[in-house]
Amino acid sequence: MKTLLTAAVASAAILTAATVPAQERLLIGSTSSSSSHYSYFVAVNQIINDQVEGVSTSVAETGATVDNLRRLSRDQIDLGLVTTNTGYHAYQGQGEFEGRAVDSRLLWVYTVAPQNVVLREDAGVDELAGLEGVRLNPGITGSATEATTEAVLSTLGIEPDYVRGSTSDVVSAIKDGRIAGYVKSGVGDRLDGSTLDIATFTPITVLGLSDDQAATLREQMPDVAVVDVPAGAAEGVPGYRTWAFGVAVHANPNLDEESAYRIVKAVMENPEPQANAFSAIKGADMAKMTLQVGSVPLHAGAARYYREQGLEIPDALKPVE
Repeated sequence: MKTLLTAAVASAAILTAATVPAQERLLIGSTSSSSSHYSYFVAVNQIINDQVEGVSTSVAETGATVDNLRRLSRDQIDLGLVTTNTGYHAYQGQGEFEGRAVDSRLLWVYTVAPQNVVLREDAGVDELAGLEGVRLNPGITGSATEATTEAVLSTLGIEPDYVRGSTSDVVSAIKDGRIAGYVKSGVGDRLDGSTLDIATFTPITVLGLSDDQAATLREQMPDVAVVDVPAGAAEGVPGYRTWAFGVAVHANPNLDEESAYRIVKAVMENPEPQANAFSAIKGADMAKMTLQVGSVPLHAGAARYYREQGLEIPDALKPVE
């Protein structure tokens, strides 16, 4: 009897294993756990685990974009946070990726970071060309903002007197007039909190791109987007045009097409948990952002979803084999 019972249990286990689909386990590379972007990926992780049948994900704390690209190239993660400008350089094998290009594919862009050139009003500079020789912080040392600012202004033929430092040091220097201003990522269409702190007692101005400068960047710097920031980025600040890069989710090109499709569908159709974790997403059209500022070809599964929504995919983002 015992032998028969054991055999029956074993047969039932085999039958169950045959009828229950295996879970596809995926690892998402994010950033430092102290970042609000990490909270965003925790929310995305929950959406996938709740909404995408047959797929199980978990989030890994990483060193953000460059680290994630390296992990994607080594098959150590399946999805990851990648800024659109660095993602473009990696895909093209440019800059620090020369000779070791990384083939990652775009899933979606979840926020765009306008790069705001903020100056003391009394610096007397009212256009970007006027920054020649002016003491300016191009962004936090080692940041994407710093590298992008220098590349943009060099492309436009402008050479400020760059001053390096941390956000707190730079804010203090602007307040007491030791430097004229800085370049700081915005939060959606709003100025950063450190900029609002400066503006509390120090009148500021935000410089924008001219039409000719915008055209130059579109032609010569495909790794950045040119965006229009509407009036109201801060009290009394009129609308302006500036450069920007997106923060995206890239995937290993070997990610199954059906899984990529269902992940993108779940994320696009469940925005509320993402907005609760990362406020800049509230009211944003992530599909539109993806097609406007994405910088590498879409994963075939992601492209399938966007096409189903009636969206036209730009040539530069069309999937490749």
